[in-house]
Amino acid sequence: MFKRFIKDESGLELSEYAVAAALVALAVITAFTTLGTNIGTKIGDLASKIVSTP
Repeated sequence: MFKRFIKDESGLELSEYAVAAALVALAVITAFTTLGTNIGTKIGDLASKIVSTP
């Protein structure tokens, strides 16, 4: 069975490409959401420091 798997040269099916694309999209969305939240927090911190400076 392992030898047959190694010798298998068939391409990916459309469903496998769809699953891979969905996983990549999910990772990108998660990364940008986290990045956006962190940037928003930093901007809020800077704004509060600017306002509190006499």
